[in-house]
Amino acid sequence: MTTTTVETSAPVTDAPRPSGAVRGRGRRGPLALLGSHALLILASLIALFPIVWLIFLSLGPDKDDYLHPGGIWKKMSFTNYAFVLQHTGFFDWMKSSLIVSLGTTVVGVLVAATTGYAVSRMRFPGYRKLMWVLLVTQMFPIAVLIVPMYQILSDLQLIDSYLGLVLVYCSTAVPYSAWLLKGYFDTIPFEIDEAGRVDGLSPFGTFFRLILPLAKPGLAVAAFYNFITAFGEVAFASTFMLDDSKYTFAVGLQSFVSEHDAQRNLMAATAVLIAIPVSVFFYLVQKNLVTGLTAGGTKG
Repeated sequence: MTTTTVETSAPVTDAPRPSGAVRGRGRRGPLALLGSHALLILASLIALFPIVWLIFLSLGPDKDDYLHPGGIWKKMSFTNYAFVLQHTGFFDWMKSSLIVSLGTTVVGVLVAATTGYAVSRMRFPGYRKLMWVLLVTQMFPIAVLIVPMYQILSDLQLIDSYLGLVLVYCSTAVPYSAWLLKGYFDTIPFEIDEAGRVDGLSPFGTFFRLILPLAKPGLAVAAFYNFITAFGEVAFASTFMLDDSKYTFAVGLQSFVSEHDAQRNLMAATAVLIAIPVSVFFYLVQKNLVTGLTAGGTKG
């Protein structure tokens, strides 16, 4: 018998690395990081400057301080805020704005959610045309819609009423919200609906108990859009609301503009106060806002 000797090669050692560190894929150098951070800081300053400037002007006690902003530093005060809170209809404006905005949010999101879910899940005759009709309604400018809407609200005796203004705002906010939520419902697996039927749930039970909890991010985006649409709108509110006590913030802010002059200091203070309810609402929905803005675009 002959024996063969198998020679084992020495273990291969890694080649020595160069003295300079090799950057992995996707990693950026220090100059690129510095540039991106500088760009982000610049963008943040540009976005924050109008807000800071508005707050600064609101602290000037005279109506002409905006012409000489450097003099505000020496006489800064909260007199503008005190005047707005004590000598205007600010709290009536707040009540009206919250009633109309929250009413538009609740009614608009409910109608848009049911519409978007029906188009996403049900294949009834004309379901595609329904979504296109909703899209077409967004093409008409407000100036064209005011006259027919005024006639309709007058026939329904809803002029100078919160309900009438809520319905008007829903007519403009629901089409976009329905498209948004339809895209989000498309991302929810259809098997969840089937599981609900197996468990004995009705279509409404499946929608409210299974689908809506999963659609919270999309609902948050729709709610924020409806709230902002109603909160900042001027043309409809100034046309359909006749009583001064029912003016919204956007219309009440115009009371500081006279024929010959504008009290810009009071307008600035009121604008800062108006931003508080919107900021609070944004804080409540911001957890789901970014997710809802991106999720609807993954599947059309």
